[in-house]
Amino acid sequence: MTTRSPRYLAYMLRLWQSSSEKPDWRASLESPHTGERQGFASLDDLFDFLQHRTDAVSDRDDGIRE
Repeated sequence: MTTRSPRYLAYMLRLWQSSSEKPDWRASLESPHTGERQGFASLDDLFDFLQHRTDAVSDRDDGIRE
């Protein structure tokens, strides 16, 4: 019998605007499980990271049968 890992990801999201001539949104994610923080210079970078993480969870679960 194969056990499945949880099919969810949890992060604390922080968003703020940079203080430049053309303010851009910055972001950070913090894992509540490990305390690890990941910073992002743009929302596109944040979305790319989240897409990669959710794809990895989906790919890992593809081969598991109950």
